[in-house]
Amino acid sequence: MREEPNQRQLEAAAEILRALADPHRLRVLIRLAEGEFNVGQLAELEKEKMQTMSARLKVLLAARLVNRRRAGQTAIYAIADAHVLNLVDNAVAHASETH
Repeated sequence: MREEPNQRQLEAAAEILRALADPHRLRVLIRLAEGEFNVGQLAELEKEKMQTMSARLKVLLAARLVNRRRAGQTAIYAIADAHVLNLVDNAVAHASETH
């Protein structure tokens, strides 16, 4: 039998789903599945302004979907863990199904 989640867990899950509810942020997560990138690299790859990319990463970081580490003055971003990749992969796979 599955344990019922508590209110805190439900709120945290809702925050994660809100962060995933944007195709641009999903694309960033898919890009980060390839490896670590800094804001400038991601902005260049996605052909976006650095400010826009920073805002997207801020949402993903707040939802704990990505991690950030410092390398000198540069912030390097990576997928937080395998759960994130599973969420994205499952969402895309489900969206690809015909019902």
